[in-house]
Amino acid sequence: MEDLSSYLNDHLAGSVGALELLDRLIDTYKGKPLERFLTDLRAEIDADQETLKELIANLGEDESTVRKAGAWVMEKFSRGKIPLDANGEQEMGLFLALEGLALGIHGKRSLWRALATASETASRLRGPDYATLEKRAMEQFERVEAKRLEVAREIFKSN
Repeated sequence: MEDLSSYLNDHLAGSVGALELLDRLIDTYKGKPLERFLTDLRAEIDADQETLKELIANLGEDESTVRKAGAWVMEKFSRGKIPLDANGEQEMGLFLALEGLALGIHGKRSLWRALATASETASRLRGPDYATLEKRAMEQFERVEAKRLEVAREIFKSN
């Protein structure tokens, strides 16, 4: 059970970092077309995080405050590497932020898939609709990846 708790808490910490990054992106792109995209994505990731919290609680485990705090701090440190500017001067920062989100969402899809498989023999994991959660993660990934590639076209085009 300790391994499972650690695994779930690692993913919970990842969601904390993702939501912090999305809050920063939403603030940066407030009033811009990208704001709606980011706000919708944030709402979905928040819902996924709640599902994960419920699963941890239903297993009788505790959320790791240390891991969540660590994810929060890491997002703050990433600001030096991921500069953001809604005026288009820091598009590389947006590109890197979207890439980080895409990688995290891919990891979340792997989480749901692993839990679905494990739930076949571990009844304590039954309950969440893993197929729907995995499908939502795939859709999130596709949307973020499309946006990331759109930004890549702009920042890597030859002058």
